Amino acid sequence: MKIATFNVNSLRKRLQIVLDWLEHNKPDVLCLQETKVQDSEFPLLGLAPCGYEITFRGMKSYNGVAILSRKKPDVVRAGLDDGGEPDEPRLLHVVIDGIPIINTYIPQGFEIDSPKYAYKLEWYKRLRCYFDKHLSPDAPAIWCGDMNVAPRPMDVHSPEKHLKHVCYHEDAKNAYQGTLGWGFHDVFVRLYPNRQQYTFWDYRAPSSLESNKGWRIDHILATAPLAERCIKADVDVEPRRAKDPSDHTFLWAEFSIP
Repeated sequence: MKIATFNVNSLRKRLQIVLDWLEHNKPDVLCLQETKVQDSEFPLLGLAPCGYEITFRGMKSYNGVAILSRKKPDVVRAGLDDGGEPDEPRLLHVVIDGIPIINTYIPQGFEIDSPKYAYKLEWYKRLRCYFDKHLSPDAPAIWCGDMNVAPRPMDVHSPEKHLKHVCYHEDAKNAYQGTLGWGFHDVFVRLYPNRQQYTFWDYRAPSSLESNKGWRIDHILATAPLAERCIKADVDVEPRRAKDPSDHTFLWAEFSIP
């Protein structure tokens, strides 16, 4: 199974980038975040040539998640289900060939003294409860997406300058690690513990890609039974160099499934 994740930052604007990547890389599953399109306007017709099954949940202008898969999911869920705000355009959960796949677009947080940052930290706690309810750390499962956290100093350029950034602040890293500690493993880090590789380069710094001033905030995580079967993982930087690209690029991992 080859699974990929990509914060597309407007699916309609980057539709051709997605179609080209699917054609050349042929993943079994592609998880998208920040589709930025309400369900009634989702570009199903534009994606039809790819031949994938498409599951999505979105809203106008912001957020939005989608999963493209070769096989039709056996189960589809959207949003958190603990009685609070479900936030459906941030979480999509499918089951394919018996393997749960959870695609999340975690809140960015805005600034550390804002309610949006407190919401981000709480979101991670709620997500761990969601895992408790729907998954087992002893059974295969995948969690991927834009986590809006760079977990280690090597996962962000100039880490000493970003100690108060909402994607690198200590509380955000602790919240992420607390949810990861439920039973997930970072497959990229597991294969390449010393490799520095970013997945996001900020538009606001026009030379960020050329100077490689980026962040690793997109992740593919797997429970132990699957993590030990991850044989490859990589980041494809080329789509970030495309015309009118997203500020993120594709991360993918391949698992040996018996």
